Amino acid sequence: MATREEKQAYVDGMARERGYVLDFHKVMAEQDFDALQATNNLVEAAYLKERRLDRKTKELIFIVSLTVMRASKGHIASHIKVALDLGLSKEEILEAIEIAIPEAGIVAFQAGFEAWREVTGAEGIEPSVEVFQGGSGSGE
Repeated sequence: MATREEKQAYVDGMARERGYVLDFHKVMAEQDFDALQATNNLVEAAYLKERRLDRKTKELIFIVSLTVMRASKGHIASHIKVALDLGLSKEEILEAIEIAIPEAGIVAFQAGFEAWREVTGAEGIEPSVEVFQGGSGSGE
């Protein structure tokens, strides 16, 4: 059985290697350390270990897959932050998220987009004319 110090060191190592730690990682470290290690080994092999795809490419794929799966905004945002830290531009990340539109639809896209907007601080353009309020927007 792992000691509290060993569990802490493992979580700290995850944070250093990934650039983030999710809430479930923290709880699993305390409650079922063996299961956390087993799932983390799979993640390391598929996602963290550089093989043919570099880390930037894998991060973009991860962001798109989380968007399509409609993961929580916080989970998507954590990967967007890592992607930015790896040197990807906010425009590259948005372009990757947009790939979700034809396959998963606008609702799935919006979850990824909102995470991206919050992380990057992207702003929009407000209409310069008063917009009809309270109806269908068709002006009828």
